[in-house]
Amino acid sequence: MSTTAEATAQLIYPPNVIANSSLMNVKFISACFAGAAAGILGLENWSGFVLFLLSTLLTSACIYFINCRGKPSKYIHGGLPELINPGQDNAFTFVLVWTLFYGL
Repeated sequence: MSTTAEATAQLIYPPNVIANSSLMNVKFISACFAGAAAGILGLENWSGFVLFLLSTLLTSACIYFINCRGKPSKYIHGGLPELINPGQDNAFTFVLVWTLFYGL
């Protein structure tokens, strides 16, 4: 009999972990480009965050249809909510790049 820790460890498949980390990198780069676009366009206040929201949704839609083939729960632990979630790191990255490009 295996313990629950061993059973959980068996569910982790290294190629899937690598693929999921590359998907998070795509979302990170999308946040960087959205921040740069918001800064270059001179967006302020809510309009910049709307751009971030739209870029997050567009990136999630591309991942949903291209990589996950319409079944995110099969590829991403947490399914669709985890796919759409921008993540705290990406939001901070967006704000950092936004203020950088806005200041330039």
